[in-house]
Amino acid sequence: MHERILIIDFGSQVTQLIARRVRESGIYSEIQPFNSVTIETIREFNPKGVILSGGPASVTATDTPRAPDGLFTMGLPVLGICYGEQTMCAQLGGKVEESNHREFGRAFVNVVDDCELFHGVWKVGSKEQVWMSHGDKIDAIPDGFRAVAISDGSPFAAIANDEKKFYGLQFHPEVVHTPHGAKLIENFTHRVCGCSGDWTMQSFKDEEIKKVREQVGDGKVICGLSGGVDSSVVAVLLHEAIGEQLTCVFVDTGMMRKNEAEEVVSMFRDNYKIKLVHRDAADLFIDRLEGVSDPEKKRKIIGSTFIDVFEEEAKNIGGADFLAQGTLYPDVIESVSFTGGPSVTIKSHHNVGGLPERMNMQLVEPLRELFKDEVRILGRELGLPENFVGRHPFPGPGLAIRLPGGVTREKLEILRNADAVYLEEIKNAGLYDIIWQAFAVLLPVQTVGVMGDARTYDFVCAVRAVTSTDGMTADFYHFDMEFLAQLSNRIINEVPGINRVVYDITSKPPGTIEWE
Repeated sequence: MHERILIIDFGSQVTQLIARRVRESGIYSEIQPFNSVTIETIREFNPKGVILSGGPASVTATDTPRAPDGLFTMGLPVLGICYGEQTMCAQLGGKVEESNHREFGRAFVNVVDDCELFHGVWKVGSKEQVWMSHGDKIDAIPDGFRAVAISDGSPFAAIANDEKKFYGLQFHPEVVHTPHGAKLIENFTHRVCGCSGDWTMQSFKDEEIKKVREQVGDGKVICGLSGGVDSSVVAVLLHEAIGEQLTCVFVDTGMMRKNEAEEVVSMFRDNYKIKLVHRDAADLFIDRLEGVSDPEKKRKIIGSTFIDVFEEEAKNIGGADFLAQGTLYPDVIESVSFTGGPSVTIKSHHNVGGLPERMNMQLVEPLRELFKDEVRILGRELGLPENFVGRHPFPGPGLAIRLPGGVTREKLEILRNADAVYLEEIKNAGLYDIIWQAFAVLLPVQTVGVMGDARTYDFVCAVRAVTSTDGMTADFYHFDMEFLAQLSNRIINEVPGINRVVYDITSKPPGTIEWE
């Protein structure tokens, strides 16, 4: 059995990033919601250490989340992050109060003492950048603890009890905005918990193949192949696990990128010899979306139509026992907490949650605990070509959610062509692999323009490009103005229906990466 770290989720939107950082250091981790964790489940999981996540609640209120009281007498190392630090202090006899000096976003801490978390990373007397997100503050720490870092708003920004191996951080080390945060977490897993790091993508692949074989047995599996990285990796992984028991169904929704349908069919039929059903359902999807402008309704229509098509194809191939999907961590955390915890719903995802009972199929979701970059690593482990593995993320609902407002065939064609020009320019500039995701959006806005001395009244195209490591947070890409000028010129000249181009400079948060 692999070394394990248990993460107790108090509802932070970035709890999944803690798991990602732990896995980066070669340690298997799982997240469990605070309201389902007991001393018995902790013993059963047998972790080398426990991390308490942040969360939206206030320790000062009544009936708010707490760690199991017995946790602190189990002899396990514990790291509390933000709310996790506060509840640890409150439960061990310290004092937490509302603060008049709240800290949100970038902050700086002064390192005032040494501890195992800081080994080889921070030195006493240094001033370090971190990312804060809290309104309460710790006024008194429990016996046995000492302050090792302070900030203007947090007299106990980092605390340590070396004897019991309890540590607390008021800031979030899991986000990229804390530059040395990943190393602090690694010090906890390796130096404090004594982990060596025996979890790799090779071991994950082997274990998932084994799990799939055990789950599926001699049953038939139908896999939804979208052509994106996630579903492609799922398809190849399943084919390696169960071979001819797998049938992939590629549903052309009419909302794919330019030439994408042909590329997907060629890739899997010709290169991998995987059984593939190509279903052109563009008319069905677009007809059902007619007159619908609400983004949540669009997602739900696409999701239900997707399932309807799968139900038909499953019957056509003689029935299937399982439906495979490329659901990832970020999909789940934005729909509902991965394990039923209290995080807030941001938007729904069409490939998350169960299937209608009438389908009588079980879900196979081998990537459900992976982040996008981990899926790429798994894809390389499986031998997928780099041009496929390195593709930018593409949403399940496709171009429909890059068309704010109503969806029409005309608008889809305009957007498809603009997006193709945009991606071509990015590749020509050698920026494709630097940028996490880039795409065009066709706005439901028309503006007056002048082309060839004639008045035009055409659509506005917004272009978006972000850098990220996990999709949970992102910053807009800082293009050179010459690049944007050339791009705008090409789109307006080559794509009929567009006479204005704008660039989206919103980061995530406060925005999302996609517009809908």
